[in-house]
Amino acid sequence: IYVAVSITGDLLSVKGERRWEDESKDQKFLHVERLYGQFERLVQLPMAVQPDKVKAAYRDGVLEITLPKAEDLKPREIKIEVL
Repeated sequence: IYVAVSITGDLLSVKGERRWEDESKDQKFLHVERLYGQFERLVQLPMAVQPDKVKAAYRDGVLEITLPKAEDLKPREIKIEVL
């Protein structure tokens, strides 16, 4: 299995490929119910994330992606001199 995760702005892209693997040793099966081939999914994120802190893990057939929210923009106060 090949999986790639990328973030562009507020768009999460997950693409990859599952290759055909013949796990049967005796070749006595009628059909295989596993999907194989290339795939790509695009997900619009509801809020901004910190792209440098995104983590992904693939274990036991499950892809887990952690997307930490970007900190809210705080208003910046500017001092005004009164003359």
